[in-house]
Amino acid sequence: MANPVLVVMAAGMGSRYGGLKQIDPVGPNGQIIMNYSIYDAWKAGFRRVVFIIKEELLDAFRERIGNAAEALMQVDYVFQSPDKLPEGCTMPEGRIKPLGTGHAVYCIRGVVNEPFAVINADDFYGAEAFQCMYDYLKDAKDDDKYRYCMVGYRVENTLTENGTVSRGICEADEDGFLTDIVERTAISRGADGVISDPEAGEIAEGTLVSMNMWGFTPSFLDELDAGLKAFMQNELPNNPMKGEYYLPFAVDSLIQAGRATAQVLQTAAQWYGVTYQEDKPVVVEALRRMTEDGLYPAE
Repeated sequence: MANPVLVVMAAGMGSRYGGLKQIDPVGPNGQIIMNYSIYDAWKAGFRRVVFIIKEELLDAFRERIGNAAEALMQVDYVFQSPDKLPEGCTMPEGRIKPLGTGHAVYCIRGVVNEPFAVINADDFYGAEAFQCMYDYLKDAKDDDKYRYCMVGYRVENTLTENGTVSRGICEADEDGFLTDIVERTAISRGADGVISDPEAGEIAEGTLVSMNMWGFTPSFLDELDAGLKAFMQNELPNNPMKGEYYLPFAVDSLIQAGRATAQVLQTAAQWYGVTYQEDKPVVVEALRRMTEDGLYPAE
């Protein structure tokens, strides 16, 4: 059985944060969030990582994360670029914004042929999440359906006090399989303590959400080819400059068609991330405490 691969989506433009938050130091010895993800993934059993980045950031990424990661894992780089599209598709003229997380993962076709986990570069997921993901993927194989998985977080553990966040609101059946996921882009906790989104309304505490930590068999990459092509032909013309092909949408389409399942691996872990500049002190303090508690090495 092939060892699972970790795929890190790091090509985002970071528009809300205002900089290259993926390489912003947050640890007590200058570590970035990706250092902690790589360490947790290595402890869980992953031995290869593929970074999806913009080509112009290659040197900076090698210096800040790639060289250190090579001490633990095989490291490869994939560029999310406008020319990597399904046959017959072209980027809308004048489009600068990347096509989204679904397209980012599409770009690893031909590079990854094993079961793989997908994470965001700028989210701290916690060791438990990586361990349960690895334990699932090391035995993952398709049968009459594609057998995928995701790590589900409690919505109240994924918020920031400094603005809104985007999360995939999830529903699961009694067997723990994902039945529905809807991307909500403006979730926050109000002054009255109620968690809500302008479109979804009130969101109950304990609601499972996706932090874009997914596990897939290689079959997903071929499905992304077909799904991205359909999106570009049918949906993107409605919003050619800003429309995005979201990873949760790609998964949900396969589930609703009865072609795939996604086991929800639940965790009570606290998410940390630097969505806004004001989030950084909270993350720095949390990582300082965890280092003092011996969960992470100081260097």
